[in-house]
Amino acid sequence: MTISDPIADMLTRIRNAIMARHDFVLVPASRMKLSIARILKEEGFISDYEVLRGKPQRVIKIHLRYSEKNQSLLSGLERASKPGLRVYVQHQEIPRVYGGTGIAIVSTSKGVMTGQQAWRRRLGGELLCYVW
Repeated sequence: MTISDPIADMLTRIRNAIMARHDFVLVPASRMKLSIARILKEEGFISDYEVLRGKPQRVIKIHLRYSEKNQSLLSGLERASKPGLRVYVQHQEIPRVYGGTGIAIVSTSKGVMTGQQAWRRRLGGELLCYVW
């Protein structure tokens, strides 16, 4: 079965795993999803991720991170650009998420990066998602 929006599928799997208090979630692998997982780890929203070699396809195992009170550090994930409506921003239009406590993930010509990194490098691109 093909998925029309694999990034939204990844975000939904993470959101569902957090609501069910799972320790990890398995997501079919792609370079874009690996870049998003790398950013989530760098920003401290997840503890780690690893690529598992599967028979039909590689899989990303994302280890979720919880606080001492068993609260997830990921409060929300929202897809911004969708296949039916792509959202592109210039560097001065990159939004701040929850006053700077969250991040926007942007796909630029220099790779996938946070909105703040793209703003510093003066790069625009496709606004993939918001994370807080």
